[in-house]
Amino acid sequence: MARRIPAATYRLQFHAGFTFDDAVAALPTLAALGVSDVYASPILKARAGSMHGYDITDHNALNPELGGADGYARLIEALRAHGMGIILDVVPNHMGIGQADNDWWLDVLEWGEASPFATFFDIDWSPAKAELKDKVLLPVLGDHYGAVLEQGQLKLAFDAAKGAFNVWYWDHRFPVAPSAYAAILAQALEVGSSPDLEDLTGSFRELRRRGRTRRAEALRRARGTALKDRLAALASTTPEAANLLDRAVDRFNGTPGKATTFRPLHRLLEDQNYRLAFWRVASDEINYRRFFQINDLAGLRVEEPEVFDATHALTLDLVAEGTVTGLRIDHIDGLFAPRHYLHRLQHKACAAAGQDTPFYLLVEKILGPHEFLRDGWPVAGTTGYDFMIEVNGVFIDPAGEKPLTRLYRRLLGGVLPDFEDVVYEGKRQVMAQELAAELRVLANGMERVLEQDWYSRDFTTGNLHIALREVVACFPVYRTYVNRDGTAPEDVRDIDWALARARRTRAIADQSIYTVVRSLLTSDYARVKERRRLLPEVIRLGRKFQQYTGPVMAKGVEDTAFYRYNRLVSLNEVGGHPSTFGQSVSAFHRQNQERLRHHPAGMLATATHDHKRGEDARARITALSELAAEWDKRVRRWMTLNRRARRIIDDAPAPHPNDEYLFYQALVGVWPLDGGTEGLVERLTGFMMKALREAKLRTSWTTPDEQYEQAVEQFVSRVLDTQRATPFLTDFTAFHAMVAPAGMLNGLGQVVLKHVSPGVPDTYQGTELWDDSLVDPDNRRPVDYARRKALLDSLPENAADLLADWTSGAIKLHIVRALLHHRRACPDLFTTGAYVPLEAEGRRADHLIALARSDEAGNWLIACVPRLTVRLRTEDSPWPLGETVWGKTRIPLPDGAPTHWRNLLTGEEVTAEDGVLMAADALRTLPLAVLVA
Repeated sequence: MARRIPAATYRLQFHAGFTFDDAVAALPTLAALGVSDVYASPILKARAGSMHGYDITDHNALNPELGGADGYARLIEALRAHGMGIILDVVPNHMGIGQADNDWWLDVLEWGEASPFATFFDIDWSPAKAELKDKVLLPVLGDHYGAVLEQGQLKLAFDAAKGAFNVWYWDHRFPVAPSAYAAILAQALEVGSSPDLEDLTGSFRELRRRGRTRRAEALRRARGTALKDRLAALASTTPEAANLLDRAVDRFNGTPGKATTFRPLHRLLEDQNYRLAFWRVASDEINYRRFFQINDLAGLRVEEPEVFDATHALTLDLVAEGTVTGLRIDHIDGLFAPRHYLHRLQHKACAAAGQDTPFYLLVEKILGPHEFLRDGWPVAGTTGYDFMIEVNGVFIDPAGEKPLTRLYRRLLGGVLPDFEDVVYEGKRQVMAQELAAELRVLANGMERVLEQDWYSRDFTTGNLHIALREVVACFPVYRTYVNRDGTAPEDVRDIDWALARARRTRAIADQSIYTVVRSLLTSDYARVKERRRLLPEVIRLGRKFQQYTGPVMAKGVEDTAFYRYNRLVSLNEVGGHPSTFGQSVSAFHRQNQERLRHHPAGMLATATHDHKRGEDARARITALSELAAEWDKRVRRWMTLNRRARRIIDDAPAPHPNDEYLFYQALVGVWPLDGGTEGLVERLTGFMMKALREAKLRTSWTTPDEQYEQAVEQFVSRVLDTQRATPFLTDFTAFHAMVAPAGMLNGLGQVVLKHVSPGVPDTYQGTELWDDSLVDPDNRRPVDYARRKALLDSLPENAADLLADWTSGAIKLHIVRALLHHRRACPDLFTTGAYVPLEAEGRRADHLIALARSDEAGNWLIACVPRLTVRLRTEDSPWPLGETVWGKTRIPLPDGAPTHWRNLLTGEEVTAEDGVLMAADALRTLPLAVLVA
């Protein structure tokens, strides 16, 4: 069987409110649109009520909230009926833990290292803190342990049906180790006699003898399970024994206000395979790897074959059934050995699918500005964050950089920090407040290695900790990929870059420490004869370092710096580089040519479930770069008009000017085109609260400043009081009417470029119409598919009518449908077809992006997209149409190009003369053109 490459995907976010059956109902609309494959969010069993599915609790069951196996079967049947496939989202890095729904994790808590699942999770059973040896720290308590204990919030309970004791903390279940049952049964025997309970007490006590081998531990576990079964049987058949057990439980559950009554429960908890703790303890003492800083997402050791098999069995079964056409790998940079994992998955998926060509795999990988996907990875490409940044860049007006920078500097009081410094500080703060424990483990690991050689033993743990902190804070990419085979040149480059910047911080007097850190990170330290024996330990240490830099980058940049540096927030997107103010058209073409050469089937995205701003909100904010002077004037005016809506807190304005400036940009992006403002205050308030807390400057998730947050909430409500015609709203709506058409053209331009560039275009749910969403949860609102179907069924034949009614979004829907249908009709044109940049000539040449695609079958396509359109406006129209705007601007065509063309978007015939296409001819009815021949 040959590999199936999707023509176009459509991302669906599944949850209890949007099930498999809801997707079935939407499929006719998606099929009519031209979608070839549904691109699904995770569908395995997740935490109850999960809105995203990335907190999987059972890798071997489909999510019952989505419809389970039966609902999935109905979805697959409907997909097949429409000739469509499905791409699944695989989550190999972590699982949802806590509460009472992850059997693997609960087994680890019950049996500790004797659990067969103990090696599934990335747990450090011998951390530096002696009290945590052989234990898992569980930072789930809402207050200090002693306070929670004495308030009676920890409750021992007996599950008679299973013969099991558990401690409960609200909805969290903590299994009691069977070896500790003897202490509970002893309490039962103090209040009454029972020969059977006495016999069981002795048997449970024997479980305290740990086995010295894995087999002995397995036997101990088997005995414990059998004893629990006996206890369950006794409780169900002997009421007297059941009563004694209940009374024993009561003895452990003390009386609030009487501290001494909780001593038995405390002693019992101290005897477990876990240690309960206040949630704030996590950042300093957590001893299991997490997804970022989220305590209830525990890292998996998927590099181990048995863990891989257990976590991928159901997914590969679905592949074997022929129901899955591709896999998207979540958070590839979190894995211990990404390349090894991908090769294993590729091999297993091909075997399951019975195909002799590579299975369609995508990786969620965020690339640095100088970074490329590794050649050795057997994948089709990334999930498209890189394209999203690149295509937005060509619509940024470079002339707007200086005036917008001046404006932003003035708002910040005359001091504008360099974005790299903002990143550095953000990463430092994240390491100190959220990911400190992981950094300490790395420093301790380095010290243990260096202690084994007399040349390096004098480097102290404290200095190593500082050096690592500085290197990570200065790291330019999410991670490197050093392995046993050595260090790639690009990894050396990135490590050296970080080391050079770290040295300049002068955080350590003895700069030689960076030399030894470099040798460890590149593994060169152990590649000399005298230290060869240390190579496995050094490689493992390097890989743990690589698993750490990614979370610090994500939290320090995307979730901190991006909310602190607000010069032009359309640049602050996942994978973006706000210090780079857009890019040239020629750079965009080079990127597309590289994409065609290396990853022609990679995904192209303009919106995702993780985006900071929807694709059209982003496009509208981008248009501010063309209106910098007017924007400056308006912002100053609005800050004056809204001064009474602010409050003064501690002699400072609330909101702070930086936060107020972010609000105005967000408002430009989300202001409804139809003027309907219902729910707008709630949406923007939610966004501002998230932005403020992520920035961690004046409030945060862990230490919220309620006074400041209330002041910002009140500010948003007051300035958006649409019940009265305020001077601010009057002025803002007038400005929005000026910027919205330019934003619309940017949005349509990126849609056209996404669908004609090398790769597989993805439409994030609902974005076939205008996407004015903000960061989640705003970008996961319900999609009205009935409205989309009605619009599809009633699209006018006259393209000019679409332009007149552009605010409805029908014009975007029309363009998406036209391009998707053409992609399905001519797949080779887009997957393997040549890509030729076209360079316009004439007075308006800088305002055109043009390219040609052609395949061996003789199919041709030319795309013409306007850019920087504010300067193209006339007194009569904001649309760049016809000769009035384009004059003699011309597009020379490649050799061999046809003469006669049909505009896919309007149906018009266009003729090239002497190998030249006149822009005015192509753009006479709509301001964008896709010509085919």
